[in-house]
Amino acid sequence: MPRFFYPAPIAPSDTRLLLPDALAHHAARVLRLRDGAAIALFDGTGGQYPAVLRMQGKEVWAELGGFDAREAELPGRITLVQGLPGGDKMDWVVEKAVELGVAALAPIQARRSVVQLSAERTEKRLAHWRRIAQASAEQCGRNRLMHIAAPRSLEDYLAQPASGVRLLCHPEAEAGLPEALAPLAGRAQAELSLLVGPEGGWSEEELQAARRAGVQAVRFGPRVLRTETAGVALIAASTALLGW
Repeated sequence: MPRFFYPAPIAPSDTRLLLPDALAHHAARVLRLRDGAAIALFDGTGGQYPAVLRMQGKEVWAELGGFDAREAELPGRITLVQGLPGGDKMDWVVEKAVELGVAALAPIQARRSVVQLSAERTEKRLAHWRRIAQASAEQCGRNRLMHIAAPRSLEDYLAQPASGVRLLCHPEAEAGLPEALAPLAGRAQAELSLLVGPEGGWSEEELQAARRAGVQAVRFGPRVLRTETAGVALIAASTALLGW
């Protein structure tokens, strides 16, 4: 069943929703759905609504069925703190983070990031990443959108109030992932933040700032992973080790 994100709150009393132009175009022109097709709509706040697609002339709307409270979220909350990589690697990171159940993504304009974004480019990239996250949620069955923050420095990120366990991936760290995750074992609604540097890794100044903020460095195997691989691998391993 094709699923679509509806960009406004859906009320339980709604029985018919006129679809925005972009959503209607995607359903009718891109996916080539026909009148009477079964679809589902979600507004990102949880749950979804099964619906029937209706078309008349240029108007496309959905006839809603009863609310379906299904969720596909992790038992705990994971935040991926990702040093901005070069090229279009961040697009892939965003897509896979959504698929793996990450609740929030914090892009970091690290000292060694190849990409250095101006204010104008930052707004455009942020809108682009959020569209990717929306499409990925539609595909993978999540009814809540992953939050993507505006890019900032690691020091600015660390200055914000934090809770839960924060781990920084570093190939020379002494602690391994299983022992670093031990404090979260058996905890309901635990919070975990995973910090992954850009190509070239974190600078010494960033590593010192992380240590002062109480972030623990962890080693993840004997190989050095690419930046776009490390976060995805850490998320998958962490959810498996925690039984999530």
